[in-house]
Amino acid sequence: MEGIVDTVVMIVIAVVGAALARRLGFVAPLVLLVGGLALSFVPGLPEIHIEPELVLVGILPPLLYVAALQTSVPAFRRALRPIMLLAIGLVVFTAVLVGVGLHLLLPEVPLSACIALGAVVAPPDAVSATAIARRIGLPRRIVTILEGESLLNDATALVLLRVSAGALTGLAVGFWEIAGDVVVTAGGGLLLGVAAAVAAAWLHKKIEDPLLDDAVSLLTPFVVVIVAEKLETSGIVAVVVAGLYLGHRIPYLLSPTSRLQMEAVWRLITFLLEGVVFLLVGLQLRELVSDLETGIGTTIQATALVFGLIVVLRFVWMYPAYYLARLSPRVRDREGPTSATGPTVLGWAGMRGVVTLAAVLSLPESNAVTSNYPRDLFVFVAFAIIVLTLLLQGTTLPLLARRLGVHEDTTVADALAEASVQNQASRAALKALEDNVDGAPDSVVERLRGIAENRNNGAWERLGSQEQETPSAAYGRLRREMIMAERHVFKIARNEGRIPEEVLTRAQRDLDLEESQLSRSDEQ
Repeated sequence: MEGIVDTVVMIVIAVVGAALARRLGFVAPLVLLVGGLALSFVPGLPEIHIEPELVLVGILPPLLYVAALQTSVPAFRRALRPIMLLAIGLVVFTAVLVGVGLHLLLPEVPLSACIALGAVVAPPDAVSATAIARRIGLPRRIVTILEGESLLNDATALVLLRVSAGALTGLAVGFWEIAGDVVVTAGGGLLLGVAAAVAAAWLHKKIEDPLLDDAVSLLTPFVVVIVAEKLETSGIVAVVVAGLYLGHRIPYLLSPTSRLQMEAVWRLITFLLEGVVFLLVGLQLRELVSDLETGIGTTIQATALVFGLIVVLRFVWMYPAYYLARLSPRVRDREGPTSATGPTVLGWAGMRGVVTLAAVLSLPESNAVTSNYPRDLFVFVAFAIIVLTLLLQGTTLPLLARRLGVHEDTTVADALAEASVQNQASRAALKALEDNVDGAPDSVVERLRGIAENRNNGAWERLGSQEQETPSAAYGRLRREMIMAERHVFKIARNEGRIPEEVLTRAQRDLDLEESQLSRSDEQ
């Protein structure tokens, strides 16, 4: 019962923190992190210990899965070169050099242990970065690169962590052992992800009940990661591959009701998981400080060194990767003109989060077998890196983007593209109407023609001036008032006993669905 109460309290705090963040104009991870830091020192508050399995199996897979579902595969494919350079090249580069630098500072600590910490802090987390990027209107290509990097860098970091942790525990590690581990882990994860995606797609296609569709979608990342653990392959790679495949195929696999319902369910789950995980990071501070056995001077030096290295190394990697690639005319033609502002913003968007949390908690305990490395120091440094990057980089990224003028307003372009495609879609709809009109009343046919024409006109209206109310906006405003009046009559009838609750529920559902469709009209 106590565990249930603690969970409910954390969810309540996460919800309140997210609401406060929206009111203050900050992204929720920053507010929840600060809130957790403050609450960790409240007298009488019980210490909360995070199990690594909770993060690796219970939190990280669904977050990565839903991020992959929402990723545009065509955009991901177009940005594959910079994504792979960051997700693989930069992670290895950072992990090795952070490990070497930390080993020079602490020569008594094995190099393998230092590289393990480097692998822990190497992968950025895109939750806060993409939230900020979308809010301030960064170019879509930058957002796609950040999202793609976060989807793939986790697997790179965790493979590196496995290799370095294996060396730390005395396992022989050579080139062929590492290569074999990478092939088995990443390759096996890729095959498992494809197999899981095909199986889930088959189930989605056969299922007609939206509730069962939701259940399959919710279970997919957990089943995939559990099977991956049994097969000793990368659950992260498998979950991401399955999410990318299914996200691209969802328009063909699910009914409209299932898609709407599933989107709402995943939005709620993501909202709660992200809120709780950043709150938990902040709440760990008191326990970390009390468990720290390393001297304060060494702790500060190690934290400052690791933080400085991950910030500097990201820029050191970013600029050559950006400019050297553009020596190729094909890359210049495909990726646009050269500008230093894009890689600068990408370089500063290196906030750490869930992956670093999961990785550091999985570090082996310090004992005679693991060369007695300072695990308490490593855990503290990793948590400090999460806090410092979120607070320093997360709060200043919008300012940097504004100062550099890195902004992309796609409102008009999106509206024009939508109107053009909607025009084609309306013509296709009218043709389908004409092909199937036999026997239908003229009034029904005219009504359907009007719906197609109104939808087409509404798309073009979004290109016009927003100062004057458009016909679609007026329709939405007036129809909403009519729906409110209808809903009120049904409620009174239920209260007076003239209709049962089931009739009210059906009528209200129909009215709710129609009202939800008016939101586009309200945006005019």
